[in-house]
Amino acid sequence: MTDPAANVVRGWLGFHAATLDLFSSRLKSGAGKVTAMLKTYAQWITGPGGDWLKNIGLLVLRVWLGLSMLLLHGWGKVGNHAQLSQGFPDPLGVGPAMSVNLVIFSEVLCAVLLVAGLAARFALVPLIVTMAVAFFAVHGGRLLGEGNGEMAFIYLAGFVALFIAGPGRYSFDHYILRAFRGDD
Repeated sequence: MTDPAANVVRGWLGFHAATLDLFSSRLKSGAGKVTAMLKTYAQWITGPGGDWLKNIGLLVLRVWLGLSMLLLHGWGKVGNHAQLSQGFPDPLGVGPAMSVNLVIFSEVLCAVLLVAGLAARFALVPLIVTMAVAFFAVHGGRLLGEGNGEMAFIYLAGFVALFIAGPGRYSFDHYILRAFRGDD
């Protein structure tokens, strides 16, 4: 004679065991779909042809930082050159007129080259030096408080990142290099 409580437990466990088997088989087939989706996503980002996202990111960063530097900083200095030549900060000891000329060269010409991706790494050197001098010498390396160099620090970080990564595929540098190598 069997215990009725044992039958209830066996029945309950049997029902749940069958449910668990059904659930795990569906989970396995679903996991296959999830795995396939993750593989597709990984290939889209990093696989052959997935490099385009990195290059779009470099293009956006180049254009964003270059145009911001040109329009928000450099262009205003060109318009006020005569006035700025008298009292521009001179942390390098070359005189205010030469300091403003060097900064205008960097913030205008080098920024335009950066946006185009033409001689980008060469153009980034004066931009990096200008932002490093602005942050460390002019603003004393301060990120907080009045007269801080937060903007110079942010530009400096972006310019260093672009110098390390290069201008990317969507740049004149890339197409000039392809022409010299004979790539189609």
